[in-house]
Amino acid sequence: MCGYKKIDLENWCRKEHYLYYTNSLNVEVNMTANIDVSELLTFCHTNGYKFYPTLIYCVTKVLNRIENFRMFKDKNGDLCVWDSLVPNYTIFHEEDHTFSDCWTEFTDDFDSFYKNITSDMELGKTKRGIKVKSGQPANFYCVSCTPWTAFTAVSSRMVNGGAAFFPIITAGKYDDNYQMPVNITIAHAVADGYHIGLFFEYLQEEMSVECLKSHHKATEEAAAVAFRL
Repeated sequence: MCGYKKIDLENWCRKEHYLYYTNSLNVEVNMTANIDVSELLTFCHTNGYKFYPTLIYCVTKVLNRIENFRMFKDKNGDLCVWDSLVPNYTIFHEEDHTFSDCWTEFTDDFDSFYKNITSDMELGKTKRGIKVKSGQPANFYCVSCTPWTAFTAVSSRMVNGGAAFFPIITAGKYDDNYQMPVNITIAHAVADGYHIGLFFEYLQEEMSVECLKSHHKATEEAAAVAFRL
């Protein structure tokens, strides 16, 4: 079970905003921006990695950097923040054009995460129905990709269910200039334009050649140490 801490609401700078967007105007906010994925694609092609699981790694790294995207209410209704999030992602079935969703535990170690998520994705190809794996942890967020459509906006809403505190991330088809639309949806009670702006800024940074090489180098160094041992 992932750890978490309770927010000290009385001393939280966003207390008034949180209460207003929870009690008076229970809404979600969503925004779409283009992300340059040219360096991410080069990294994947050069090193033999698949794009979708690598993208999920980058997104999860970013969300775990920003506390506002890890918030939730505990069983007592108190606002809390998870230590980290795990991705819950969709797997598309070419045969019948349906999808299933799956989750994979997250670790900053790129190689370990990549092996685990690609293994889960292969399992998911053999499943039908909504859930591939049972035991979905509470500290999840949702991520999916619609590679058929270069959208300019997306809206994901839970009808009669209130605003979602967990982030919902949707990526679209990248164009000839490697610009890929990415949408984020989140409860306005816990995040606003500033936090969403950080998400896009950090995501572009995470997909830079410097960050990608550092992940790959860390993986190679860990493998070298393991080999010597």
